[in-house]
Amino acid sequence: MGFFDALMGGKKKLKGPAPSRLFAMSTAYVTLDTGHQITTKGSAGIVFQPLATSDFESIVSEMEEILGSTGEDTGTTIKTSDDEHGYRWMVLSDDDIEDLVVGVNAVSDALAVGGYGDRVLAAVFAFADSKSRPVYFIYNYKRGYWYPFVPAGKNVRDGERELQIKAIISDELPIEPEMERWFPLWGTPI
Repeated sequence: MGFFDALMGGKKKLKGPAPSRLFAMSTAYVTLDTGHQITTKGSAGIVFQPLATSDFESIVSEMEEILGSTGEDTGTTIKTSDDEHGYRWMVLSDDDIEDLVVGVNAVSDALAVGGYGDRVLAAVFAFADSKSRPVYFIYNYKRGYWYPFVPAGKNVRDGERELQIKAIISDELPIEPEMERWFPLWGTPI
């Protein structure tokens, strides 16, 4: 710890990834849909590690209320659930993917402004290919990159299909370059 760190009360935090990368999905879905028959399923989720503090719970509760009230205008619905690993999911449903992107961003921004941005794990957008197989696009908040996740059965993924999708969308979405960081999210509630 340096002198200024001690003076200012701790180490300087690293700058987080560019939040605008989340918004790349707002245009990428057009390429996926029109060029490759990968269509949105109308749902997305943001997953984060909850804290049992009144401040944290207040932020989450306010976001649920705000998304619920704006959902009356946009048609977005919201559900919240906790998974078996202790993470909380806020799942948004809306036929308009741009509304989903804005809603997910609102949740992550509220957590970041409240000082809890490091609790956010990922955003997940659900799609299906022309054969109705699930395709998920996962945005890793810690890294600031997207990656495809294509489950092919119980705890089995289709790595070949994931690479195909990477090839067709890498000009539109900032794709995680280190494939060992393409973590599967099994049992997503979306």
